[in-house]
Amino acid sequence: MLGQQHKRSTTLMMVTTLLLLLFIVGCSNKESSSASSSASGDQASSAKSITMSWPRDIGTMNPHTYNPSQLFAQSMIYEPLISYQKDGKLEPALAESWTISDDGKVYTFKLRQGVKFSDGTPFNAEIVKKNFDSIMKNKKTHSWLGIIGVLDKIEVVDDRTFRMTLTEPYYPVLQDLSVVRPFRFLGAAGFPDDGDTSKGIKEPVGTGPWMLADYKQDEYAVFKRNPNYWGTAPAFDQITVKIIPDAETRVLAFEKGDLDLIYGEGVISLDAFQQLRENDKYVSELSDPVGTRDLLLNSSNPKLSDVRVRKALQQGFNKKAMVEGVTSGLEEPADTALSKNYPYTDVDLKPIEYNVEQSKALLDEAGWKMPAGGTVREKDGQKLEFELIFDKTDPIQKAMGETIQAEWSELGVKVNLTGLELTVQIKRLKANDFDLYFWYNYGAPYDPHSFINVVASPGFGISETLTALPMKKELDEQVHAALSSTDEKKRQELYTSILTTLQEQSAIVPISYVKKTAVYQKKIAKFVFPANRDENPFVGMQLSNP
Repeated sequence: MLGQQHKRSTTLMMVTTLLLLLFIVGCSNKESSSASSSASGDQASSAKSITMSWPRDIGTMNPHTYNPSQLFAQSMIYEPLISYQKDGKLEPALAESWTISDDGKVYTFKLRQGVKFSDGTPFNAEIVKKNFDSIMKNKKTHSWLGIIGVLDKIEVVDDRTFRMTLTEPYYPVLQDLSVVRPFRFLGAAGFPDDGDTSKGIKEPVGTGPWMLADYKQDEYAVFKRNPNYWGTAPAFDQITVKIIPDAETRVLAFEKGDLDLIYGEGVISLDAFQQLRENDKYVSELSDPVGTRDLLLNSSNPKLSDVRVRKALQQGFNKKAMVEGVTSGLEEPADTALSKNYPYTDVDLKPIEYNVEQSKALLDEAGWKMPAGGTVREKDGQKLEFELIFDKTDPIQKAMGETIQAEWSELGVKVNLTGLELTVQIKRLKANDFDLYFWYNYGAPYDPHSFINVVASPGFGISETLTALPMKKELDEQVHAALSSTDEKKRQELYTSILTTLQEQSAIVPISYVKKTAVYQKKIAKFVFPANRDENPFVGMQLSNP
């Protein structure tokens, strides 16, 4: 009896144990399956997303305001009427076509059909006018853009037709409409109650391919695809922007695999870029020139008012060796103030070559003589001495300043270097309170018209730098004629004349052509630098394992 009970108990225990084991195995398999499924999902998500870094927070994403909003991020959400492409080609964007009156004063745009904002509301002429009205309420804020000063009237012709009338012809209208801000379009739900976006917006609602999905100030921003986007959908689902202020930390995060892409101008040191470039694990790219690093020689300073002195200084340092040494060959020595990849700038200008002996001869001819036993040239009891101010956080400006200081000392010219906060440096430029200054042109799509505009327009520091040029009045007249001309041939002739005069006068000394850098993991199969300097780099990007 006891034996049978024991036998039944043993059998029961074995069955119970077996069921328990099956349960445990089942649970284990479920957990394993669940974990495997989760990992697979993460991998799939990762494979369809891009993570990049940026030095600073993306800002408020208001399309009509400037800093702290970051241009690349604004361009992901908001779109222009006109798109600026390679070699200055203008293509339809939210406007599918346009006409210009014979007198160059009336622009009529036919808007693209079927475009919706990310919240599903329609894009039409009424919302275009609402955005223009809000921008023009704050004309002073946007006065740096030429179109602002000549825009007279804005009209809704019908649901898909929008018209602008100017007070006078201004040829770069379409280029000005292609810049990232302020002429991009916020959906009605994003406007504040009084319609004045300068005070802020309710939410970033645009027509662009991306929507801001998650955001933590100074930490990250997550963008997801706009389901209502009218164009070709991006090849991936999500872009995460990690805010990493320190360049070295950014490089470490990339090497660790936490970032897929590092992109921009000066976002990492040129040494770090060079090291990553030499590593086969990564892909690196250098853009075409996006701007020129120039040295301004302020002609309003009496010592620099003589073109012989300015030319002597330009000839008196080995630019090629300096650019090669300071930038490790990643920037090109510049012979002209604007590179030839802008409209109207493919002009053959005679470079001013490095020639120390000729430089010394020009200084002698200008009356600046080396005193017996002295090291600095003098004239009428004054020493040939200048202050060069530079951005103290920019190692390239500092290194180039030191090189120029050393080379000009051999000519008998003393240079005092002063490193400043960028805001102070810019303030001194606009106040015309400097001798020598590192300056950059604006790039595409702003140039060449913005470049010649500041040559003639006071308030930006460049026109003031050129005040001692004997032909300054004629130069200003040529600039105005070029900006208002409706004759393409005449406009090219004027640009040629303006650029030739500036080259010969040596007040804007070209140093190097600045380029953007990109370093990315091999999961990115296709990368193209945007033609517009400020646009995001995600258009046309392809992943190797989508």
